[in-house]
Amino acid sequence: MVHSGHNGDRPKLGQPKIDPPKQARVLPHAPAELTRDKLVRLGEGIGKVVYASEHWVVKRERRPSEILALIGIWKMLRRLESLLPSWLRKHVVPDPGRRIQLLVLIFQPVILALPRGVWFATHIGEYWRWYTRSEARGAILADKYLTGTSLIPERVTFPPTRIRVREWPGWLIVSEATERVETTLHDRINDLARSLRFDEIQIWLDRFLASRRSAWERGVFSLDAHLKNFGVLGDRVVLLDSGGLTNRWPDIENRLKIMDDFLSPHARLGLEETLRDRPDIAERFDEQWRASVNPEEVRRYWPEGARRQQAVNA
Repeated sequence: MVHSGHNGDRPKLGQPKIDPPKQARVLPHAPAELTRDKLVRLGEGIGKVVYASEHWVVKRERRPSEILALIGIWKMLRRLESLLPSWLRKHVVPDPGRRIQLLVLIFQPVILALPRGVWFATHIGEYWRWYTRSEARGAILADKYLTGTSLIPERVTFPPTRIRVREWPGWLIVSEATERVETTLHDRINDLARSLRFDEIQIWLDRFLASRRSAWERGVFSLDAHLKNFGVLGDRVVLLDSGGLTNRWPDIENRLKIMDDFLSPHARLGLEETLRDRPDIAERFDEQWRASVNPEEVRRYWPEGARRQQAVNA
C-alpha cells in the first residue's frame, strides 16, 4: 500500500489496503494442529526459539544466560571473522544455526559461573541491555500500531496450553501463536532469481518498499530492514520481528544517516549476488530506495499528530 494522501500517485503493484488496527483474535482453545503433533524447530533469534506447525508458529523465550551466551559467541565469531582472509570466511566461520546451539551449551556454564553483574559491566552486558530495551519497545509498538493489520502476520491468543516439540525441552506452555508465513522475502527473491523470474522480483521489491511506507503512515519505522526480517503471505510483505521498530525520530535519523554511507542499497540488503546478472533491476531498486528511504520522504508519510508530538519532545 502507498500513502493515500499524496496526489494519488500510487504504484499499480503494491501492498493491499490495510485495515485499522485491532486486538489479536481470542480463541477459546489453541488451534488443533498445535496439540495434534510435535512441532518442528523453525528457526531462532537471540531472544527466542521458534517452533511451527503447518499454519502456526509459537516461540520459546530464551533465559538471560542463554542470551548472554549467544551475544558472547556472536562477538567471538565476529573477531574470528576479522582475522580470516575473505575467501576463507564463508567456509571457516559457522553460520548461526544448529552448530551455534552446541556452542551455547558450552558457553552458558561460563556465563553462570560468574555473577551476572560481572557480565553486565562488559560489552556483552551493554549489548544485552540494548537488546532487551529494543525488543520490549518494538513489541509495544507492534501491539499498538500494527496488530490486526496486513503488515504483520495474524496473532491469536488462547488459554495456556501444553504443546510438544521435537527437541529439548520436549514441551512448552504457550498462550499465543502467530500465523506462519510461506517463506522469508529474502528466500522468495532468491528462489525467483534461480528460476530466472526477474520480473516477479521487481514486483516483490515494489511490495517491500510499499509495506515500509504503510508502516510509516502508522508512525513506526523498522530499523532492521534486512529482507530476512520480512515474510511472504499471499501477495503481502509482512514484518516478522518487531524488535527493530521505533517511533523516535533521533533513532530514525541516525539509521538513515548510516544508510547514506552505503552506495548500493541492494547490496546492503543481501541482493548483490542475486542481482549480479541483472544490474538494471539493481539500479532501479537503488534509485527507488534512495528516493523513498530518506528523512524528507519518511516525514511526508508520518502521521501529522505524531510529527507534532515529535516536535514537542524535541
